[in-house]
Amino acid sequence: MRKKFSNKKILVGICASIAAYKTCELIRSLVSEGASVYVLVTKNALHFVTSLTLKTLSGHPVIENIFDEEEFDNIMHVQVAHWADLIVISPATANIIGKVAHGIADDIVSTTLLATRSPVIFAPAMNDQMYMNTIFQENLKKLKAHGYHFVEPESGYLACGYEGIGRLASQDAILKKIESCLKKVHSR
Repeated sequence: MRKKFSNKKILVGICASIAAYKTCELIRSLVSEGASVYVLVTKNALHFVTSLTLKTLSGHPVIENIFDEEEFDNIMHVQVAHWADLIVISPATANIIGKVAHGIADDIVSTTLLATRSPVIFAPAMNDQMYMNTIFQENLKKLKAHGYHFVEPESGYLACGYEGIGRLASQDAILKKIESCLKKVHSR
């Protein structure tokens, strides 16, 4: 039986959010469905998940900074950007979305995103006030206009103790968006 993501090369970027632990299950699902997965992490994401966990789930070394060269030669952010069929950022923080919206490339995740031609999916997760902030909403609008894809966050109880929009979308919603984007790429 053919797996859903057979022969697909997916980069998963993880940013610093309490929701980072949920991305571990996403990685496991992608791999079990046949995808080859490399994980990129921001420095602060490692406060929430460990490289060992991510390496174990993906089967590959975790790419933590621009100068890591364990699996790829020299200009790593360019190589992984071109290697990927698709990039998903889960959880996507206000920080990474703001950086990409303004062309800032100062870590492995933001640099790779600016170097790719592959589809990029952001799965935002943050406090409801951050999500509803007008500057953040302008950044979302700008990235959508440039062809970036989003899996909208859910409403509910947030880690900060408030209730509102900002919870990371369900794994099923993220997997459906990945599948949809890959089908569009394949049909071109």
